[in-house]
Amino acid sequence: MVAVADGSPAARAGLQPGDEIVAMAGQVPRDVIQFRLLADEADLEVEVSRGGLQLTVEVAKGAGEALGAEVESALFDQVRTCDNHCEFCFIYQLPPGMRKSLSLKDDDYRLSFLYGNFTTLTRFTELDLERVVTEHLSPLYVSIHATDPDVRSRMLRNRRGATSLRWLRALLDHGVEVHGQVVVCPGVNDGVVLHDTMAGVLDQYPELATVAVVPLGVSRYSTEGAMRAHTQEEAAVVVDCVEEWQPVFASALGRRVAFAADEYYLLAGRAFPPAEDYEGFPMHEDGIGMARAFEAALLGQSEESLGVRSGFFAWVDGAPAEGYRAPRAPGTVTLRPSASAPVAVLTGEYGARVLAPLVEQLGARDVRLVPVPNRFFGGNIGVAGLLVGEDLCRTLHAEPEGHRYLLPDVCLSKGVFLDGLSPADLPRPVEVVPTDGASLRRALLEPAA
Repeated sequence: MVAVADGSPAARAGLQPGDEIVAMAGQVPRDVIQFRLLADEADLEVEVSRGGLQLTVEVAKGAGEALGAEVESALFDQVRTCDNHCEFCFIYQLPPGMRKSLSLKDDDYRLSFLYGNFTTLTRFTELDLERVVTEHLSPLYVSIHATDPDVRSRMLRNRRGATSLRWLRALLDHGVEVHGQVVVCPGVNDGVVLHDTMAGVLDQYPELATVAVVPLGVSRYSTEGAMRAHTQEEAAVVVDCVEEWQPVFASALGRRVAFAADEYYLLAGRAFPPAEDYEGFPMHEDGIGMARAFEAALLGQSEESLGVRSGFFAWVDGAPAEGYRAPRAPGTVTLRPSASAPVAVLTGEYGARVLAPLVEQLGARDVRLVPVPNRFFGGNIGVAGLLVGEDLCRTLHAEPEGHRYLLPDVCLSKGVFLDGLSPADLPRPVEVVPTDGASLRRALLEPAA
C-alpha cells in the first residue's frame, strides 16, 4: 500500500503505508479489481507483510464502506503482454534509448477495463470471459482492424487473429459494453476492406457501442516499408466511407456507431462534423470529436468539458493512474512572467490547425500559436500528446523571453515528457494547462496577476 487515509477503517485497524498485502478475506487478490471487491466486504481480515513479518489485521468496517487504502499498481500479478507483431504498432517505432516501460506491449483485458487500453483478445480465455461476466467488467475496448479473418490475421501477424473475434461475439452475447477500434493502414485495410469491415460490424457485431476509425502513426524509426502515412485523397476516402455507413447504422440500429478520428478530417481538409453528430463523445479519448468538444468548452458554449473523463479506472477506488493516464503535472508548475505579457500557446502541428480559428473567435488579445514540429519522432506525428522536451527546447530557444507560454498537460506523465525532460528543463518558463477548452479559456481570459 502506498497510502492510508487518516481516520479510515484501514488506519483504525493499524494498516500502514508500505504494508504488502498478502491476502484479503483468505484470498490473494490478483489486481486492483479484486482488491476493490474484497475491500467492500464487512469486517475484513487482511494479511500483510511488514518489515519481513507476517501480520493479520482485523479491519472493522461496514459492507461497501471504503477501506481507505491505496495500492501501488493496478495489477499485482504479471501484465499479460501482447504476442501480436503488428507492423503498424507504434511501440516498434520508438527511438532507441527510451525508458523500458514505454516498450511494454500489453494485451490485458483488465487494463482495457481500468484504463481504456485496447486489447486484440488473442490471449483471451474462457476463464477471462467468466470473470468479465461475473464481475461485470464493462466497458471493454477491442482492436478490430478488420472483420475479415484473413486480413486481421495478417495485420496482427498472429494466426489467432483470425479466430479471436469469437470472444468479441461472446462478450456482446453476455451484455458487455464494447467499444471497437480500426487502425486504417493505406493499401491494407482501407478501401473495399474498410467497407467490408463496416458491413461485418453491422452483420456480426451490431451490439458494439462504437467503432473508432483512426489513422496509423508512422515515426521516422519505422522499419516497415509498407507502412506509410495517408495522402489527402486517401484520408478523404476513409471519411467518405465512414460517413456513408453512419446513416446505414443509424437506420438499422438507431445510432451512428462508426466515427472517423479528427485527424482524418484534418488530413482530408474537411470541416469537422457538428458536435451533436458525435452522440455524446463516447470515444473522445481515442481522438473522436476532440476538436468539437474543445471548441464548445473554449468558446463558452458548454458548462463542462465535453467528452473529457476522469479516467476509465474511476469505478475502482485507489486504482493507480498509470501510463499515459498518470497525473500529468503533479505539484505547482505555473510560472508567469507577467499577467499582461503576450501569450503563446504551444501545441502540436495538428493542434495548431484546430486552435487557429478558435483563438480568433475567442477574441483574446495578444495571443499567438506556436506549432512545435515533432522531429523527435518525425514521420507524420503531429499531435500535442507526443510533444517532447527536446523539440520544445529547440522551438522555445527561438522565442522571446518575458512572454507567457502555455503548454498542454497531455504531453506530460508524472511531470516529465516522453524523452525524460521536464518543464523545468525548458529554456523559457511555461504554464502547464489542463488539456481541455475550458482550462485554456480561463488561462487566456482570466490570467492571474
